Amino acid sequence: MGFKGKVFLISLGCAKNLVDSEHMLGLLTRDHFRIVQRIEDADFALINTCGFIQAAVEESIEAILEVSRQKKAGTLKGLFVMGCLVQRYGYKLRKEMPEVDGWLGTGEIHRIVDILSERKGSQGPSLLIGTPGFLADHSVPRIQATPFYTAYLKIAEGCFHKCSYCMIPRLRGPFRSRELDSLVSEARQMVDRGVKEINLIAQDTTLYGADLGKSICLEDLLETLLKIQGMSWIRILYAHPHGISDRLLNLIDTEETICPYLDIPLQHVNQQILKAMGRASEEENPWQLIERIKSGTRRISLRTTVMVGFPGETDEVFGELYDFVDKTAFEHLGAFVFSPEKGTAAARLGGAVERGMAEKRRVAIMKLQSRISQRKNQMLVGHILPVLIEGESPETSLLLKGRTATMAPDIDGQVLINRGYGSVGEIAGVLITEAHPYDLVGEIT
Repeated sequence: MGFKGKVFLISLGCAKNLVDSEHMLGLLTRDHFRIVQRIEDADFALINTCGFIQAAVEESIEAILEVSRQKKAGTLKGLFVMGCLVQRYGYKLRKEMPEVDGWLGTGEIHRIVDILSERKGSQGPSLLIGTPGFLADHSVPRIQATPFYTAYLKIAEGCFHKCSYCMIPRLRGPFRSRELDSLVSEARQMVDRGVKEINLIAQDTTLYGADLGKSICLEDLLETLLKIQGMSWIRILYAHPHGISDRLLNLIDTEETICPYLDIPLQHVNQQILKAMGRASEEENPWQLIERIKSGTRRISLRTTVMVGFPGETDEVFGELYDFVDKTAFEHLGAFVFSPEKGTAAARLGGAVERGMAEKRRVAIMKLQSRISQRKNQMLVGHILPVLIEGESPETSLLLKGRTATMAPDIDGQVLINRGYGSVGEIAGVLITEAHPYDLVGEIT
């Protein structure tokens, strides 16, 4: 069968969503659709949405409305929406947005070709939605949307945890791990095509293998991936604080290929708040976890997220969180305000914090983190660090930009290079000459 049309895709939300988008692009390409870089050139527009919190819902709705306006004014033959927003509100949106030609839930991405091939019937646009169960493996086509030197390896889908504020288990289904052999096969394909940095992602990477019934875990996966020749960096993202084992820390401590970096969303430090969140542990509190992580010989850069304004967070409780952030001195931190999502247990809790107060607390935490980051970055001045060269800075062609092993793509800072030459995708030694709150400046040695 011949050419079927040109497709433009917008991917919103997290890296896990991006991997879904890459698989959809792969499936469409295999079925003779062509991917284009501008919506003006497209026959069909796809929007892979996020629906985790209200702010993400609003962003997704705005994107749909914007593309709808372009569809009315231009040459688009179809607009299709998929992802978490559809899983959460699909039936309602189908009635309210007749301009959308088809809807796909999170567990239906493998049916993207089917829905583009259909046409609206008497019942309106197609809506393919059900309990998420699909799990893409190495055999599902995928077109990498990230730069050639960095890629995401989704090791599992869904979630078993029952955090009281979170919609993810409902949106993504139960936790389900990919087979180890499939992951190794895909990682080897990535390295063979020039990927230097593989970022492991899941809703909880530390839970990998728990559902397979084969006594396989994240540490086994890491040890197997380390055997692949030519891999430069492996990074662990989305690690649950309850899953940080001594074996995992020892691997990071001893294996240079594993980035000295952990992304651990702690959310809070107060035990009562953590209990209300469904994230308390009787075995180890956040203070003890951080102490254990920092006890190794290799300095591990830590990223975390904290939530302010959760029901019951008094001034005193917030002070406890502020003190924790101050003393722990995370290399990277994001703070966000609690969002009472309908259908979650947390939305029904008493002791609500006024939105304006919660926002003030968020600003206070981020100002503190800015000072901490400035201080930590200043300590790197005069040191030569390995930096993955990413190309010209978007601000000016006079600067190159890159990242150290302690900077994850898209969410952390960057290294701006004002002297020397390096090829895109190369890991080069960079002498750090300046420090700013989130970025470093240096020259290639």
